[in-house]
Amino acid sequence: MVKRAGPEKAGERERSTLLRGLRVIGIGIRQEPAIFSVAVLMSALYGAGTAGGGWVLGRLTDRVLAPAFEQGRISGHDLLVTGLVLAGVAVLTAVGVVGRRVAAGLTSFRLQARYRRLLTRQYLRLPLEWHHRHPAGVLLSNANADVEATWQVFAPLPMAIGVVVMLLVASVAMIVADPVLGLTGLLVLPWVVLLNAVYQRYMSPAVTRAQAERGEVSSVAHESLEAAAVVKSLGREASETARFAVTADRLKVANVRAGRLRAAFDPLMEAIPTLGTLTVLAVGAWRVQGGHANTGDVVQVAYLLSLVAFPLRSMGWVLGEIPRTVVGWERTSAVLAETDAMPYGPAEPAPGGAVGVEVEEVAYAYVDDAGERYEVLHDIDLSIRPGRTLALVGPTGSGKSTLATLLVRLVDPAKGTIRLDGTDVRDLRPGGVAELSALVPQGTFVFNDSVRDNVTLGDTRFSDDDVWRALTVARADGFVKHLAHGIDTVIGERGADLSGGQRQRLALARALVRRPRLLVLDDATSAIDPRIEAEILAGLDDTSDGASVTVVVIAYRRATIALADEVAYLENGRIADRGTHAELLVRSEGYRRLVTAYDHDDEQPGGPVGPGEPSGDDLDDLDDLDDLTEMTRR
Repeated sequence: MVKRAGPEKAGERERSTLLRGLRVIGIGIRQEPAIFSVAVLMSALYGAGTAGGGWVLGRLTDRVLAPAFEQGRISGHDLLVTGLVLAGVAVLTAVGVVGRRVAAGLTSFRLQARYRRLLTRQYLRLPLEWHHRHPAGVLLSNANADVEATWQVFAPLPMAIGVVVMLLVASVAMIVADPVLGLTGLLVLPWVVLLNAVYQRYMSPAVTRAQAERGEVSSVAHESLEAAAVVKSLGREASETARFAVTADRLKVANVRAGRLRAAFDPLMEAIPTLGTLTVLAVGAWRVQGGHANTGDVVQVAYLLSLVAFPLRSMGWVLGEIPRTVVGWERTSAVLAETDAMPYGPAEPAPGGAVGVEVEEVAYAYVDDAGERYEVLHDIDLSIRPGRTLALVGPTGSGKSTLATLLVRLVDPAKGTIRLDGTDVRDLRPGGVAELSALVPQGTFVFNDSVRDNVTLGDTRFSDDDVWRALTVARADGFVKHLAHGIDTVIGERGADLSGGQRQRLALARALVRRPRLLVLDDATSAIDPRIEAEILAGLDDTSDGASVTVVVIAYRRATIALADEVAYLENGRIADRGTHAELLVRSEGYRRLVTAYDHDDEQPGGPVGPGEPSGDDLDDLDDLDDLTEMTRR
């Protein structure tokens, strides 16, 4: 997802890494000013206490310790004062350390939480078409690794800012003690600045690549885990492991390169102050020998320079984090800056019962990563009267599922209009379509949560009575009552503890509890036996207090299609014919060939289970052997 820039642009980006990093830090400070100010104040207290501690120690040495050694004794009063002063400095320093760490951690974690919430809201706001173009693994990496990389700099930053006080106090004391030695010691600062400039030049592209590879690893891992059943059933564990290993190795190489750069940078940051101290000692020895300075001045400057080395290292930590901060911010802000949006109007959903649907000259095309358009629907014209059940039938790839997503406005058509009760779906207010309609998609998703929360999705408007009513209409109440804790039973991840038919009925109940006036079923009853399916469709009127429901069902089985009032037959993205099941069997060769395919297969020995037979997942729903015998005859 990271575009490679040309040489000139890459150079400009590297040179401006520090400035861009400082801008990001400024954004964070403006968003958490109070806590960050506390962190800086506590760090300044620590810095002043540490630098002042050296000065206090020197004064106590001159006024208390040195006279005591000369006199051979020390008074209890002087000893008590010395201990209290040193203890006071130590307590102030400790308070500064604890306060700085707590406030810095809060600043970093609050910013991370803020931007994870912002990203989540943005993911939910962006239309489904945008999500089709962005792998889920990359989006997870944005919300996790990229956010953490952006704001991790705030952990060392308050310390680096606060210890500037220490640097100033120590620098003044060094120059006052001996200007030549003080300036000699401070010559380390330009070298630190130069080293960090070189470091950022090489570290920024290395971190950029590592962040991009981390997103690729997340994407591959997400796909493999999502398709765990497919991978295992087809014995492709080794190939998936190898595919993951390739991306993991690329991430390893990127991380190792970044680690090597940091490993080279950190020792140099440690070495520069040490070399400065050795230089001060060499120059100091020369000045002492020439009578221009005394030994105490040399010791004081060398000690203070060693004290300055620590704030220099903390600044190095911040500068070392800045390339990661810039990369994380660019990847995060790129998502937040996305402007893809679905237009809405002020119109309220029309009150009443079942919804009338009008589809006029609708076309839709998918766009791949290369920008190529693949049109899957062409000039669809369709009207559904309120309370009717329409079956969408067609071969694979004919556009049935796409039309289903258009009806509930998960996506908008590239051309044409869809009206619900005479109102263009684009004119309805946000949430208006969701109040009118519900979609039960092909892939049934069940959360690792209780049955109640899987049905309500945390919506507190629905009571337990509402949940049981929806479960009853979906013919899921029977198996739910036999679960260990009823609707409070926590089912496994993706409903691993349930059969395919049970998961589908749970998904149906999730839609039905909202009392939709338009229900779209995208092959949502394929794992449910026909008798139960017929009972579900017949009981849909109960979901709206007696008001009828308009149903659009995508179906393949003859038993399902026969339950519909009308059938629309799609072929190559167009409605090839429309009528009753019996009418289309007579006049549409493509339709007849498609829906009688099961019959042809059944003529072969060992053919597949026919559409009128129980599916296996729902044998537990049959009351007894007589029901099974009756269904087998049918």
